[in-house]
Amino acid sequence: MSVSLPNGSTIHIASGTGSAINVTAISNVVQAVCTAAGHGLANGDFVILTSGWSRLTDKVFRVAGSTTNTFELEGADTSDVNIYPAGGGIGSVKKVSGWTQLQQVLQTQSQGGEQQFATYQFLEGDREVRLPTTKSGGGLTINVADDPTLPGYILASKANDDRVERAVRVTTAKGSKILYLSYITIDKTPSMDVNAVMACQATLSHLNEPVRYAA
Repeated sequence: MSVSLPNGSTIHIASGTGSAINVTAISNVVQAVCTAAGHGLANGDFVILTSGWSRLTDKVFRVAGSTTNTFELEGADTSDVNIYPAGGGIGSVKKVSGWTQLQQVLQTQSQGGEQQFATYQFLEGDREVRLPTTKSGGGLTINVADDPTLPGYILASKANDDRVERAVRVTTAKGSKILYLSYITIDKTPSMDVNAVMACQATLSHLNEPVRYAA
């Protein structure tokens, strides 16, 4: 059991990616093993995954157990073949080649992700039953002190214009990491309230659930 404060956390946006590396197989094990001939990835690299498995695709993973032709997706449990049908996970990965910090973050607020339900009631019953279905789209709103000369602002502005999804890494003061693949938009008109810091609002629209690492 533990509690944490967000103070000291940093947010980085992927500043580039390598070419797509074909993944010809992903195993059904507790820590998924990808087969990719001569992939060139090293332990600790971050990769953006595209996969035939909808619960695994569009996520950012850290590479572990790298060999010449295989590597593991750290923390990816694909052992349940009902969720991850055997042979269906093939796709590709792109290595994140660099990160740029989004500086001067004032506040963040998570949005969406609410559980949706289907409800039903039998004629002879006296109450409804609800079944969990899908979750609403998730995102993150980030208020950033206005300075359009900073590299993070410039990169967020570029992402706003080109609408290309980007990996985002949140690192807490304790060193844990939260990884998203998101579309990034930014309102380039800053707030102008008396006696308050001028700020712009950036938004992340996540393509899938985050991947988290304790360190």
